[in-house]
Amino acid sequence: MKIEVHLQGNKYCVDLSNGMDISIPLKNGSRGPKCFYAPDFKIEPVIAGDFVGSTECGSPVNFKNLMINPHGNGTHTECAGHITSLPLTIHQCLKNFHFIAILISIRPQNSENGDHIITADLLKEHLNQSSEFNTLIVRTLPNDIGKLTRDYSGTNPTYFTTTAIQYINSLGIKHLMTDLPSIDREEDGGTLAGHKAFWDYPDFSDTSKTITEMVFAPDFIQDGLYFCNIQIASIESDASPSKVVLYKLEVAN
Repeated sequence: MKIEVHLQGNKYCVDLSNGMDISIPLKNGSRGPKCFYAPDFKIEPVIAGDFVGSTECGSPVNFKNLMINPHGNGTHTECAGHITSLPLTIHQCLKNFHFIAILISIRPQNSENGDHIITADLLKEHLNQSSEFNTLIVRTLPNDIGKLTRDYSGTNPTYFTTTAIQYINSLGIKHLMTDLPSIDREEDGGTLAGHKAFWDYPDFSDTSKTITEMVFAPDFIQDGLYFCNIQIASIESDASPSKVVLYKLEVAN
């Protein structure tokens, strides 16, 4: 199936049969990807009396529990409910699921305290004021496959500075995606400056904005504009495990 997309007077063709999934599949027994000391992702059969919900154990069906921390295990999308007691859920906040996204690759710089950071200046080298996209995907370099299984807990991963998030807001970005476990510093005393800046805390001027963390865009996916689809579970919680699929934008004849 192919669709036609119109952007600023230009026409593009999108082949919906050739999506590129940049979410990370969670595997039972894998050490990651995870962060913030979350428990491991687990799949276990339901046990009720003599019934064990596993075909390997003789059951006619697989009937299993999934144990997952949406923020700590794998690719997830979160809403402003992550940082407030207001009754905001990802199911309520994310109502549109198709966007124009720009993928950029950035090599973080070292700060004076030894942290690895993404700054506004680094972003400005790859972005400019444009109304073509409202979704930003930041791929960090080096882009090693260790991101598929890494336990980031206690490693002080790369994060965005507050001024970087403010610059992202100035571009009109509604959906920010990154392969990092968080846009904020792992240990920041609960400040959460990046999250609060992105969602305009405590005013929350736009509760439809989302942050997606721990994606993985393989090297064969080049930097540039894409048609983007975000998929979430219908869960009334501040975050959900998610799948993000990119599609090439081909200039239409």
